[in-house]
Amino acid sequence: MTAARVGIGGPVGSGKTALIERLLESFAHEGVEAAVITNDLVTDEDAERLRRGGRLPPERILAVQAGACPHTVIREDPTPNLAAADRLDRQFPDLDLVLLESGGDNLASTFSLDLVDWWMFVIDVSGGDDIPRKRGPGVLKSDLLVINKIDLAPHVGVDLARMFEEATRVRGNAPVLGTNCRAGQGIGAVATQIRDAVLFR
Repeated sequence: MTAARVGIGGPVGSGKTALIERLLESFAHEGVEAAVITNDLVTDEDAERLRRGGRLPPERILAVQAGACPHTVIREDPTPNLAAADRLDRQFPDLDLVLLESGGDNLASTFSLDLVDWWMFVIDVSGGDDIPRKRGPGVLKSDLLVINKIDLAPHVGVDLARMFEEATRVRGNAPVLGTNCRAGQGIGAVATQIRDAVLFR
């Protein structure tokens, strides 16, 4: 039996790694056995950050180097990520969940459904409240859109209510959630979406 595989994509600096750190805390409290695969161009920086955080045994955090456009290994040819996920399944047969973090990419980033069972896309308010109106594939096609760093909205001139309203409208009422990873705000709701979609189905 393979663990459920959940993709987490979004632009550079949107807070994907911070979100994963918080989700790992939430899942640990619930007894969910998790692992992580990170994707960067030519470094293992995100994986090293997660290992230093100590929320998982280091051997449960693997790094894939895309070497080119970040979305290549999550969409066009996900073979390296599939191999990494299979390796985790073999090494840790008790795994419930593998989180796959895309390297920072633009709004066109999407995950192949050959790689993941379900995926979310993370944007942040400091990128501007016009992001939903740009209708990128990540915003439109993801199973869950996360608007991160909601605490920054007053400081960057973003109308948060309008941003959520427009995001919900362009997504046809598909789920949109807000998070503030520093304070842990909204993390439980994201974890619930994952549990309901892939763990308890």
